[in-house]
Amino acid sequence: MHDGRKTRRGWRFALTQVMLLGFAANAFAQQATPTADPETGLGPNGEQLQVSAVIEMFTSQGCSSCPPADQLLEGYAKRRDVMALSFPVDYWDYLGWTDTLASAKNSERQRAYAKSRGDGAVYTPQAVINGSAHTVGSDRTQIERQIAKTSMAFAEKRVPMRFWRTSSMIVVEVASANTPPVKEATIWLAPVDEVVEVAVRRGENHGKKLKYYNVVHELMPIGVWNGKAMRIQLSAQPFLKPGNMRYAVLMQEGTSGPIIGAAWLGL
Repeated sequence: MHDGRKTRRGWRFALTQVMLLGFAANAFAQQATPTADPETGLGPNGEQLQVSAVIEMFTSQGCSSCPPADQLLEGYAKRRDVMALSFPVDYWDYLGWTDTLASAKNSERQRAYAKSRGDGAVYTPQAVINGSAHTVGSDRTQIERQIAKTSMAFAEKRVPMRFWRTSSMIVVEVASANTPPVKEATIWLAPVDEVVEVAVRRGENHGKKLKYYNVVHELMPIGVWNGKAMRIQLSAQPFLKPGNMRYAVLMQEGTSGPIIGAAWLGL
């Protein structure tokens, strides 16, 4: 099993750094308000559709049960009111095929959810809904049931977020808490590949061409929210990547608790 102790220490260090960066960004924001580039995002006066549900699909190219779940995620990925993300995991790589999209951090995130829920359930395909419930990722009925089950809590806790970029900056605005008290929440930035096709040459899916949607390669902490309205401004250059990429922000209690905010860049 992957030892996450060193990784967690790394995340804590990274969070400290981005907190300092966020404070500097807020100070900068008081001096100047950027004008959003209409080609790449919405500005302070623009409207941004709020995400009503977040689905995190933990999947693997080495899992014969996963392709139906990956196909099911396509429909959710095309909905603007749902944030549907693929998190390829690496713990099935020993079966004969090394997943070309997987990362140990995705596997660690899945285990962190299981620990946070207290049920220890880690499997593929697994759909984690709004950071608080899970079900088999190929079961549309259960996914819809879990969305309905968690939607009231998500709506009550949801914090409005806006996410855009100017020609040189990434800007995230988070509103204040609706109902105190609040728990500290981590703000994550996720560059995702919109569509990826992979030809599997070994393992349980040998000979299949698999298609993935909104594939998360990295989930980067960019700030900590404590209930007060805040703005984070970051130089865009280090975060923007070439290719057919989308960018999402997530906010969740702690680092693996319920999701309380989500937004796509410029949507």
